[in-house]
Amino acid sequence: MRRALALGFLSCLADVARGQSPRAANPERPTFATHAYAVAPGYAELEQGVRVAGGDAGDATAWDYNLKIGVARQVQLAFFGTGFIHTAGGGGMGDVGATLKLSAGVSPRATLALASSVTVPTGDAAAGRGAGRTQGSVLAVASVDAPRKLHVDVNLGPVELGADASPLRWFHSVGAAVALGRYGLTTELYGLTAGAGASAEWGALGAVTFRPAEWIVVDAGGSVGLWRETPHLVFVGVTTNLGAVFK
Repeated sequence: MRRALALGFLSCLADVARGQSPRAANPERPTFATHAYAVAPGYAELEQGVRVAGGDAGDATAWDYNLKIGVARQVQLAFFGTGFIHTAGGGGMGDVGATLKLSAGVSPRATLALASSVTVPTGDAAAGRGAGRTQGSVLAVASVDAPRKLHVDVNLGPVELGADASPLRWFHSVGAAVALGRYGLTTELYGLTAGAGASAEWGALGAVTFRPAEWIVVDAGGSVGLWRETPHLVFVGVTTNLGAVFK
């Protein structure tokens, strides 16, 4: 499930709030959570990136992707997965899944959303490339545009739902981003409670983003594990708004 979160369930730049151009890229990566906004109806956006993780659980290098499609106003469907991951057990495909996000603006500066996801065990769990079972998650999301071009995202919800998911494991995060022209800075504090047979995890993330054009955002940064088995991570990625794919 951590790899699914690492896809990006969030990174939101402060200059891409609701009301933006439907052609503007609005990445959920590189943070572990998601923002509350949805891709414009009929438009598609592709996020992808490479990450290198290291820690007590072993090293891993992976390519992740997340294809988001706006199916209706404030409704987004995403197909995500680990296209390739290399661990000590070898290389191959990781788990894949889908997310349905329902978004609602509650004020000119605040948006709420509910993001429900499911992953299927297409990766080899014995080689460390997957969870070995079908899992679900439900995240409550709040995104707020604060003064001084500051943007804040908050996520909370149970993850790794399914068989043997007792006690429930909860994901929680607080992220902040600020826009500096074409550049941006984003940070996040995130955590996973102990549950579903796994120990607690806590970490802090920082990244720099660059928008060379309205429809593309590049990111690079890293994450430091702050608690026990939480891995350290470095990453680089790109989000591309593919434009209108249907009407």
